[in-house]
Amino acid sequence: MGPKKKKKKKTEDTEKISKAEQLRLQKEEEERRLKEEEEAQLQAEKEEAARLEKERIRMEMLKAKDEERRESELAKLHSLQEKFLSAQQWKTGCRAQAKWEHYLSCDGSPDPTVLPEINTFMSLWRDDQNEDIQLVMKKGEQVLNLIEKLQFILLDTPPNEITEKETAQYQESILELENLLHQKYNEATEQLLKTANMYEDSYTGNMQAVVKDKNVTFCIWGNLKKKIRFKNHVFCDVPHGFDLPKSLAMSSVAVRILHTHYDHVSPLWLQCQSVPKLEVLDSKELTPPAKDTVEEPEEEKKTDREELEVPVEKDTYSDRGKSATSFKENSNSITNINETTEEIEKKSGILDISEVQDLAMQEETDEREEAIPDENIVDLQEFIPVGGVYHIDALHLPPQVKEIKDWNMVELLDPGLEAYPYPPEEAEDAAHPPIQITLMLADHVMYFENPLIARWDPAGQQWRTDGINNIRYETQEKKVTFEMDAFYTVALLQDAHLSMPYSTWELQPTGTDEALLLVKTIFAEVQIQIKDNQCMLSSVVAQEKHVLSHLTGNWISPLELRAVLKKAGVNIFPEEYSHKYVPVHKKSPTAEMRAYREMALLACAFAFAQSKWNLEASEEQVVFKVSEHLNADAVKDWSLYLFDGQKAQKLKITESSEAFSEDLEDDSEFHSTLYHMLKDFASQEAIDKVETASFLFIDAVYQLLLATRVLTYS
Repeated sequence: MGPKKKKKKKTEDTEKISKAEQLRLQKEEEERRLKEEEEAQLQAEKEEAARLEKERIRMEMLKAKDEERRESELAKLHSLQEKFLSAQQWKTGCRAQAKWEHYLSCDGSPDPTVLPEINTFMSLWRDDQNEDIQLVMKKGEQVLNLIEKLQFILLDTPPNEITEKETAQYQESILELENLLHQKYNEATEQLLKTANMYEDSYTGNMQAVVKDKNVTFCIWGNLKKKIRFKNHVFCDVPHGFDLPKSLAMSSVAVRILHTHYDHVSPLWLQCQSVPKLEVLDSKELTPPAKDTVEEPEEEKKTDREELEVPVEKDTYSDRGKSATSFKENSNSITNINETTEEIEKKSGILDISEVQDLAMQEETDEREEAIPDENIVDLQEFIPVGGVYHIDALHLPPQVKEIKDWNMVELLDPGLEAYPYPPEEAEDAAHPPIQITLMLADHVMYFENPLIARWDPAGQQWRTDGINNIRYETQEKKVTFEMDAFYTVALLQDAHLSMPYSTWELQPTGTDEALLLVKTIFAEVQIQIKDNQCMLSSVVAQEKHVLSHLTGNWISPLELRAVLKKAGVNIFPEEYSHKYVPVHKKSPTAEMRAYREMALLACAFAFAQSKWNLEASEEQVVFKVSEHLNADAVKDWSLYLFDGQKAQKLKITESSEAFSEDLEDDSEFHSTLYHMLKDFASQEAIDKVETASFLFIDAVYQLLLATRVLTYS
């Protein structure tokens, strides 16, 4: 047994030695691995440092190269941007020519800008005793055209071409024309009611009349028989209707639903909201400053800043005729493009459009913002009337015309058309049944959501939602039914920012001085064709259906298109306050504005589109996709570019990259302008098209880009 124990012990000693050897080897291996990793890390750090140093040197060389050619590049850009000046001069000439042609035409229509002419026109119509409804509506169309001309002049004329006195005069003329038009509608209504028996319904014996044209619809019902079973009524041609309380059904009352397809009720500033303005570039803007230029005094900077921060006044409906407040903010000249963003933002010259505000000014405005004290008051910055206005009135039925032998006789009342009080004054504190109204939604506008129904409060000069109850929508029939505690003027309002932010956008050339702007929203896809100085609504597609076909195919100015689309309920045009209602990533007004200007210059040969990385870039930078596009094929080869108003660069990343990076594309450089950046990769044919592009086309593209602000609101 002795030898066996010794062998066992020897085996155990061998195992102990093997384990110790294994531990030693493992330790050595670990130390070797750690050393190799450390060496590899040091090597990687060394290589990274070398790479960074190489990149730093490269970037410094690129920046130095950019600085060397900056002056020549800006000079070239300035020569291209002279086309904006040509466009302004052309439009000024057109305004003068239109005025002269109107003078020569001698067609009897007044020039609404000439006070004696417009006053004479209104005075003659005011004294005209012909109250035939058809003639009034025909004359009303002329009045609406005069109002539209004045509104267009106020919006389209640069501040340096119109005085404050002229602005106040045009506003006053608009108000007087609107009031006169409604007065004539009332006189025509009274005349119809005096001959109510001529419109007697064979079944009910009551009067019903529907008279309409493209601007206005009269639905008038007269209670001639005073039978309780006919207290509700639906008009034949236009399926508006009502259900009256019993007390009214037994009274000598008439009901008028006057639907105006325009809005002369809301405050005037809402009807004439400011639109983007193209400010003329002077010869100094793009010229690099001299090296010995001294910094402006602090007092001068302060003065410029204070001028920038003066808030824009807005007329209310009640006193808009007394005020000379302009509809738009004063546009200021643009500062030197070579100044830093901080310096630019301190000066009033940052803006040439009212929508693109200084960020500091926006934040200060937000801080001063006060909460609406009454939740029933409609915020007209958030909601806008769509589809016109419905004037729903109860009227005293006037004495009827009587035939006596060969004479038609009627009793004349001094008050003229008189409102029928409901609820009665003596029953103000008592409960009274509501009036039920049914309205057919206008088929010439789009309601993407159930509209907000509001009534006009003449005393407070505001739209309110109280007094309207039990609202029921019939989406398929496009009807809405509701109850009112009195007779009101009502409107259907829609969220003004329902289509913002946009889902995507794209601008691509389609021919010589032609382009297509596509804006997709949650609810619709809007395509706008641009040609020379005009644009055309190509299509509006909602729920895979083409809608608003009555608006497509007409060549109009960008300003007119903006008004037409907003009136139709398709609002893709942000206002100066829209950032308060739309979750957007704010962009530097300078970078955004200058990007639109250069995009317009290049739009004849290059396609532009939305990039998701625009949201990741800083406020001082805009990022978008660009591709040379000279044929009718679909755009395929997109590249990403970054622009901050001072410098343009091509990015290495693509839309499918995992993260945003400002790294330059290999073998690319910095440039002071987007034009020169694209020129590095463009064909000569594309550059030739840019050089020869029409100034009218460039201006039209620029106006649409400013109006839609696709780089911020998408």
